[in-house]
Amino acid sequence: METILLTVYVLIWPIIVTGVLWTVCRGFLKDWAESRKAGRSII
Repeated sequence: METILLTVYVLIWPIIVTGVLWTVCRGFLKDWAESRKAGRSII
């Protein structure tokens, strides 16, 4: 049972990390595009 849980954890965490990274990148790119369109610096 412990081996199965560890295996599931090892296989699932990259999917979770990818989802979080995708969300952060999508938000950054959206803000970057809006600031560029408005002629402002992103910082």
